[in-house]
Amino acid sequence: MSSFISDTISNSRFQLIATAAVSGAAVAGLILGFQALEREERLSELKNSIPSLSTDKGRLNSFGVSSESGLDLEDARNIALAKRAQSGDFDEDLILEQLARNQVFLTPEGLQKLRDSFVIVVGCGGVGSHCAATLARSGVSKLRLIDFDQVTLSSLNRHAVATLADVGTPKVQCLYRRLIAIAPWIKFDLRQEKFDESVAEAMLAPWKEDGRKPDFIIDAIDNIDTKVALLKYCYDNNLPVISSMGAGCKGDPTKIVIGDIGTSKDDGLSRATRRRLKLLGITSGIPVVYSTEQSGEGKAELLPLPEEEFQKGSVGDLGVMANFRVRILPVLGTMPAIFGLTAANHVILRITGYPISYVPGKARERMYEGILTYVQGSEEKLARMFVPGTTGLKTPLTLGDVAFMTEELYRGRSIISGIPTKLVLIRFKKPETCSMTVIGEGKDEQKCSTIRLRDLVCMTKEEATRHEKEIFKADKSLAELYDEETIKRVEERMLEAEKYEWFRR
Repeated sequence: MSSFISDTISNSRFQLIATAAVSGAAVAGLILGFQALEREERLSELKNSIPSLSTDKGRLNSFGVSSESGLDLEDARNIALAKRAQSGDFDEDLILEQLARNQVFLTPEGLQKLRDSFVIVVGCGGVGSHCAATLARSGVSKLRLIDFDQVTLSSLNRHAVATLADVGTPKVQCLYRRLIAIAPWIKFDLRQEKFDESVAEAMLAPWKEDGRKPDFIIDAIDNIDTKVALLKYCYDNNLPVISSMGAGCKGDPTKIVIGDIGTSKDDGLSRATRRRLKLLGITSGIPVVYSTEQSGEGKAELLPLPEEEFQKGSVGDLGVMANFRVRILPVLGTMPAIFGLTAANHVILRITGYPISYVPGKARERMYEGILTYVQGSEEKLARMFVPGTTGLKTPLTLGDVAFMTEELYRGRSIISGIPTKLVLIRFKKPETCSMTVIGEGKDEQKCSTIRLRDLVCMTKEEATRHEKEIFKADKSLAELYDEETIKRVEERMLEAEKYEWFRR
């Protein structure tokens, strides 16, 4: 054995291979070492380029603010860096390293969509602040923050970034000064104004520099009038929006869900918002974050301020505006944060095109069951065209598939007319061969439809009946029944469905 090893080592070919391997490892080590050193040097240069806190010779007052400049020294340093970064003077590799975990999750293409996006957050309190902070940390490059209010002491139990030093400062400014310290390359548009219908067009206008329309709008308003005005404007103008319902009096994070405004049955704010929207002709089509938690004995409740408190005088100081009804609102600080993070998560996934498969809300399950039954019946009729007498056909679809196709892919509307009621799913194209597979025989025989998500379109029941009669039975072509624009729209949704099928495996 020892002679074999000795002969192998002395072999010139082995020596050549070993030399090459060692050399390759050494070169790889040098390259990796050089890249790490280069990255460290760039990071060091960036840090060294940030103005030192000691460069401002102005003395600080008791609040940590320079009496000469009016700016906290750290704020001044962060603003200086932000100006550089927003003008393009910031190492791209360092940005990508900061966003590396998101890039791996969302893919480079998905992250780039996020970095190119423009998002508006309306309401920068407990919900909105956590939402805005998450979007900033995740890579959104343009943020418009809208809020008329200031930070109060009672804000500190739920606000994402506010400190005691921020009490009395505008909420939008408080967020800005903290978030540029995290991601200085983000461009902010601060609007310290109260949102209402009269200013909706200006508040939700495209980004001034490049005319980009908002990729998403987040409603974190806790006043019904302004909330309804915002949602109505977004709905009428086809602006993507998600609305956060009430986090007050809620304590169970496992009951927080995302669903259509029509499904949010167990939340006071969503109930009032939904009823107001119905009066304006809007019954669905707006995603909301809400809680299904029920009130109960021993749980917190929303109550008017007791009369004895009014007798003490100056109760107006407790409200944010003179005309707002003063109430005691029990809020567990964790819940607004979870609402905000849930909304931000939805926006990130939507903008980047990441697959979403939310569990259907209980109020919609019956509708999904009806749609699934309709698909099964339609597929069985098709199978009988090829194999007469076919019964007991199964479909490879779940309630989750139906919910995704109906609510997420087709946005809860008919692809033909846009009508949001009496919806069903049906094949768009008539199959050329039998759309059924058979496994086993006798009592163990299983008949299954070959239907795929990409085959289905969303229509009203009346439209589907006409489609079945003309396309499946009368063998008319799609062009005879639908215009070119409709067919193109359907084909685009089919391609989108095909991409998501991979995630069902």
